[in-house]
Amino acid sequence: MTDSTKTLCPYCGVGCGLEVSPPAQPGKPVNRDSQGSPIWKVLGDRNHPSSQGMVCVKGATIAESLNKDRLLYPMMRETLDQPFRRVTWEEALNAIVNRIQTVRYTQGEDAICMYGSGQFQTEDYYVAQKLMKGCLGTNNFDANSRLCMSSAVSGYIQSFGADGPPCCYDDLELTDCAFLIGTNTAECHPIIFNRLRKSHKKSNGKVKMIVVDPRRTTTAEAADLHLAIKPGTDIDLLNGIAYLLLRWGYVDHQFIDECTANFPAYAEVISKYPPEYVANKCGIKQEDLETAARYWGQANSVLSMWSMGVNQSSEGTAKVQTINNLHLMTGQIGKPGAGPFSLTGQPNAMGGREAGGLCHILPGYRLVKNPQHRAEVEKLWGLPSGRIAAKPGLSAWEMIKGLETGEVGFLWIAATNPAVSMPDLERTKKALLRSPFTVYQDAYYPTETAAYAHVLLPAAQWSEKTGTMTNSERRVTLCSAFRDRPGETKADWEIFAEVGRRLGFTEQFKFTNSAEVYAEFAQLTKGRPCDMTGLSHEKLNTQGPQQWPHPADGNLLEGAPARLYTDHRFHTPDGRARFAAYHSRGLAEPPDPDYPLVLTVGRLYGHWHTQTRTGRIEKITQMHPHPFIEIHPRDAAKLGIQDEELVQVRSRRGVTRFPAKVTQAIAPGTVFVPMHWGALWAKDAEANVLTHPEPCPISLEPELKACAVQLAKVTADNLSADTLLKSPKSSMLSASPSI
Repeated sequence: MTDSTKTLCPYCGVGCGLEVSPPAQPGKPVNRDSQGSPIWKVLGDRNHPSSQGMVCVKGATIAESLNKDRLLYPMMRETLDQPFRRVTWEEALNAIVNRIQTVRYTQGEDAICMYGSGQFQTEDYYVAQKLMKGCLGTNNFDANSRLCMSSAVSGYIQSFGADGPPCCYDDLELTDCAFLIGTNTAECHPIIFNRLRKSHKKSNGKVKMIVVDPRRTTTAEAADLHLAIKPGTDIDLLNGIAYLLLRWGYVDHQFIDECTANFPAYAEVISKYPPEYVANKCGIKQEDLETAARYWGQANSVLSMWSMGVNQSSEGTAKVQTINNLHLMTGQIGKPGAGPFSLTGQPNAMGGREAGGLCHILPGYRLVKNPQHRAEVEKLWGLPSGRIAAKPGLSAWEMIKGLETGEVGFLWIAATNPAVSMPDLERTKKALLRSPFTVYQDAYYPTETAAYAHVLLPAAQWSEKTGTMTNSERRVTLCSAFRDRPGETKADWEIFAEVGRRLGFTEQFKFTNSAEVYAEFAQLTKGRPCDMTGLSHEKLNTQGPQQWPHPADGNLLEGAPARLYTDHRFHTPDGRARFAAYHSRGLAEPPDPDYPLVLTVGRLYGHWHTQTRTGRIEKITQMHPHPFIEIHPRDAAKLGIQDEELVQVRSRRGVTRFPAKVTQAIAPGTVFVPMHWGALWAKDAEANVLTHPEPCPISLEPELKACAVQLAKVTADNLSADTLLKSPKSSMLSASPSI
């Protein structure tokens, strides 16, 4: 095979198109990695409308991870203190099915849980929903999107009546004012930022860029205005901008009157946020606050963008709605260059939302609480009325608490690494140790979560299975398999379907390929906000990536599918968008004399989440060799901490240690730690040992972005820097069973 394959990058939600070629090409030397192993050559797809041929270091090096430390065969053990032994698929599947049946008849369906991932393709997500919510009758399916995107989901639903970012990437080049809050776009969504930055530079000052972040990130350095607000004051800032917009008359009264509801209550709330109060509360200059409001008010089109800095909060939904409020107040939605744009964290978190991949939703942007929605899904799935439970299932953190209480008797984890990514990590690990039976399905071994599993299932990953993914601008791309599957790996959806058949649901899982799965899923989107009935694997293969809505009848509003709400009618009963009146509550765990600093966590340009892939790529590990903590010089001086000295970081939940990076890029009173390093890659450097699980009451997304900590300089009596920086990976690998 010498032909190239067009596909999608499997890292972040930007959804960059890639063109991948085999290692050997006629008349050219074989493409190899630094160890001499042949690897596929990866380039950006110039014809992909989202990324236009651009690719970041993660996408460019993805092929280097495909054959490293792969889980190739099913493995099992009876107890966690035993070594794994290799077993057949027959043995592994029989053990899983027997355990599910035992739990069903002894504890009930609601003792069965599955925790999935935005790394799934849509077909994986969909078959998992059919198995869990349909056939087994439990809504206990949640995904790691709960930790990153659920506040955006709930914010869109509360404001507009349905999930779905209303903007598109072309708006990056069409906006007059880009308002970025809680997002280090340059590092976390680099190709989006590249498009925005080019437009910003070309405008010669006409396009304004505002960045709101306690850190002076690479993103903030490019801004016309950087607002380094105190953590937890986002709503104060947004209400303060609204106060000025209203006072100065930068308000679209006709849009408010004809297209929205609840503005009087909102106006009453923002009247409590005059600029002098907001500037003091946020820790910024009043003139900078006024400049931000003036930039917004004078722009013809305003595009706001946010990510984890907004979503990962105990008031995440309120923050998202408050961003939406500003757009509704000024009529900045449903037109080119304008709108509230949530930047999706994972490659297919959008596809997961479409397929029902959280514990409170069903495929096609339906809600489990809605009896009509449940009936529609039951009918298509060929299930008796009432099979789908009427109450939401357990969220990700509720599953952890369920392990503590014994409520959960069977836990199936797939394509994610909660032993690094969950909050209050020591508590999480203790809960995982209590699990009576954990199935862990992944492409790699070892991972931190594998240590808590009874059964390991080898999953085929990107490049080895065919399916779809949807990026942040609602664009669906077909990701075709282009290499043989190693060992005995299987696609996630194939594993779920086989378990379903063995449980007796043969009619529901007759799929012979992923195209059939997608065709059935698309039927469930008919007439829904995310209508994709006009899409199929064949169409995506021949016509390339497509945005939704994409109905089979082709009946779309002018301006769609690029943008939603072009007619200013929303998915609410009366068609009006809803203003939300929120006062700021601040951080769930504010600093105090015992824990005087606020820790925030985040990502680095080269790494992805818990390093399951990127930690195995030499170029990236050289780029980011070890963890660190950013400390402002003023805070470092108080504690006698010098650059690169080892620092002990303590919260109410745990202790970690990091080399110091003393820098003015972080605001005084705040410290920053990257979240990528788990126990496999460094010692005592797990950021989530420190974080707490306090969630947003609406989205149930934990406040991973902020917790109170204290720092202390590590002396020779404690732990040396050499011990910290020596990766434990080699010892974990040497202790691994033969796989």
